This record gives sequence, C-alpha cells and structure tokens, in this order.
Amino acid sequence: MPRILILEGNTPDLPGAAGFFVATLTALDPTLVPEIANPYTAQPHFEGVDAVILTGAGVAWSACAPEAEPQRLALTHAIEAGLPIWGSCNGLHLATTLLGGTLRASPNGIEAGLARDIRITEAGQGHPMMNGRSPGYAAPCIHRDEVATLPGGATLLSGNAHSAVQACAITEGAATLWLTQYHPECAPADIAAFLRAGGIFAPHAGLIPLLEAEEASALGLPAEALDLRQRACELAAWLDFVQSRTAPRAA
Repeated sequence: MPRILILEGNTPDLPGAAGFFVATLTALDPTLVPEIANPYTAQPHFEGVDAVILTGAGVAWSACAPEAEPQRLALTHAIEAGLPIWGSCNGLHLATTLLGGTLRASPNGIEAGLARDIRITEAGQGHPMMNGRSPGYAAPCIHRDEVATLPGGATLLSGNAHSAVQACAITEGAATLWLTQYHPECAPADIAAFLRAGGIFAPHAGLIPLLEAEEASALGLPAEALDLRQRACELAAWLDFVQSRTAPRAA
C-alpha cells in the first residue's frame, strides 16, 4: 500500500481542501490511508513517502506570490525526492510557476461550476492520465487564475476555450507531475460549497442549486459523468501509476 502525503493548500484559518482528496482516494481504493501535512504550519518530511498531492486553495494570494513560499519550498523538496506528484488547480499553478511557467488572472474571468468542452490534445490522447476521458468532457472547477505559459518540457494534455491549460504533465528529474486546472477530487456539490463562501465567486451563486442537486441531466452531462470512477478517472489513473512505482519496492 503506497504512502500518500497530501499537502494542504489552505492556511490553518481556512477550511481544508485535503478532505476532498481523502474521500475520493479512499472511495477509489479503501485500503489507502492518506496522510495530511500543511506547509503553512510546518515543512513536511518526505522520508518513506511514495507520492505527494497538492490540493487547491482558497487563499487570497496567487501561487507565485511571496506568501506562497512555504508551499513552493515543500514542492521543491518533493521534486528533489523524485516522487510522483498530483496537483489540482492551485497545485497546477504552484508546479508550473516553480518550474519556469507563468500565471495570470484569466482574461475570461472566473470559471466556476464545471469546466466544459475540454479537448484532449494529440499528446494527451496517448497519455495514461487521460484514459477514460472523451473529447469535449466536463469536470468540476472553480478558479480565477490560470497558467499563461507552461514551463519547458511540460506536455499539454487538454484545454478549453476558457483556459488553454486544463491538464498537463511534467517530468522534472526523477519526479513526475500530473496536474489539472479542474478538480477531479470534487463532486459538483463540493464546488457549490465553495460558491456559498461568496467573495469573488459570489456572482456565480446561481449555480449552487444545480450543483448541489448533482443531477447529470440538469447539468447538461451524460448520466455516467458523475459516477465516481468517471469523475475522478484521472486520479484513478494516477493511483495506478503510483502503485506501479511502489510495487517493486513492496515485493
């Protein structure tokens, strides 16, 4: 059983985002017992860790801001350890900017509720992370910032009209990073909870009843789209990848 460490993206005064990963990962594989660390509280140690997850974040600053330095330092150490790394939303932003990409507030504004009509690139069609995704898929999302330019060596896997980078993969030394702008760890109702918090997302509050109902037809999705293994198929593929990396060591 791999030891997975989730790096919480929120400061301790905010609701945690790691719980969404714990719920989804353990639903995908009940034998998992993910651990949680918060770099804003103390820098984590990676001895004995098999894989690392970077959560989304509701902090007021962007991933490239000085305030995010504890997150960048933790990610630097995870990369140096040569680990498989997953990142959603803010995790994507941390990884791409740390490795030389750039970030911006999306000129298309906030993308909230569902990222729709996501198109898989030619490279993405051959990448294991995108197994199970069809052209024009949708996924739960909530973000203001987006990746403006990818770092050298990154592979763009999917994008849509709102944000050109919806999924990418990066190999840095021995570390392998799978990253999404959207949140396969979240159900639509989880996104509704973020919208209820208001703030910059207040203009999208009208989506809350639809998201909370989690009815695929009302959301304009095929019935199977909200099934756990379909909604979180990227994470399921990542778990398979992590297992393939750790199996020889466990033998």
